[in-house]
Amino acid sequence: MDDKTGQPPALLINEIQLVLAEKRTSMSTLRTGIAVMALPLSILGLLIATSKYYSVTSVLQLLIPLAVITLGMLVLGIYLITRAVHHIHGQDRLIKQLKKKNTSLAEFLD
Repeated sequence: MDDKTGQPPALLINEIQLVLAEKRTSMSTLRTGIAVMALPLSILGLLIATSKYYSVTSVLQLLIPLAVITLGMLVLGIYLITRAVHHIHGQDRLIKQLKKKNTSLAEFLD
């Protein structure tokens, strides 16, 4: 038994593994948010690069839905990124608390 927590070390290790698994999930959400934001920016760059080949007024019926979808993807990407960063900070705080409770495991988590 650990003197500060009263829990067996195996239980603390399992708890830390669970927090680290949640952190990996948050990081994959962050990666997904970045990818979701990159697609609209790529489409916008392509439209700007090819803008001399079309007239905006003649393709306005296509550009408006594309702009709405692009804006929606940007908002979704920003949401995913901010949510993931918030969760990662919370998981880091939880890991820091677990390291304070069990000093013998702290050396393995640095």
